[in-house]
Amino acid sequence: MAQNILEIKNLNVEIGSREILKDVSLQVRSGEIHALMGPNGTGKSTLAHSVMGNPKYKIKGGRIALNGKDLTEMQIHDRAREGIFMAFQEPVQVQGLRFINYLRTAYSSLHPNERLEYKKFVEEVKELLNFFGLDNSFLDRGLNDGLSGGEKKRMEALQMLILKPKFIILDEIDSGLDVDALRTVSKAIERAKVGGAGIIIITHYQRILDYVKPDFVHVLIEGRIAESGAGDLARVIEERGYEYYKGELNAKIE
Repeated sequence: MAQNILEIKNLNVEIGSREILKDVSLQVRSGEIHALMGPNGTGKSTLAHSVMGNPKYKIKGGRIALNGKDLTEMQIHDRAREGIFMAFQEPVQVQGLRFINYLRTAYSSLHPNERLEYKKFVEEVKELLNFFGLDNSFLDRGLNDGLSGGEKKRMEALQMLILKPKFIILDEIDSGLDVDALRTVSKAIERAKVGGAGIIIITHYQRILDYVKPDFVHVLIEGRIAESGAGDLARVIEERGYEYYKGELNAKIE
């Protein structure tokens, strides 16, 4: 299995005239799960959108590279073709766009050299619908149209598995999920890891990390990485609280 590397190096990002991210650096490899934790408004979603290429987020310095190829100036669809997938906090809803048609088009775009056997593809999607506790009627529904918050998150996780990206960014995938759905989505994340994807889980809380064991944990405070460590750092964060890291970070800056 090829080893892929996503590198975020000294990233500085603004929204409007406000600086959000300040010299953020991360390196994620195939088969690794990284948890990015921090309080509201600290820049976690900004990092996700910046890596994905949302034009609202202006990169003022640093670079984003996949296997050494600079993605910093690329459009969203080009980054997706390179192998980056993002599950959004609020998944987009498109009335009239059949989910199965969307998936087939997306898969063909991301894997242009692979011959897609439609019948086999549909059966694989049905298997995943069953895995997520969803019935086959979701194949013909509009993309996220009329779905509950939890259903949208499960459908995002399904896309993550069927599209087989190199790197996956999950922006608060745990929000709006009950315990059973959280367990299922967590199993899907582990399944993607075993398949070779590198994964960044963005979350406020320890909750999802009770089911998914990260290889690395990073604390993002006021747009900066305050601390990075192994998976057990998540427990330490829970015990200390984010105010501790704010104090530590301010002391370093001063």
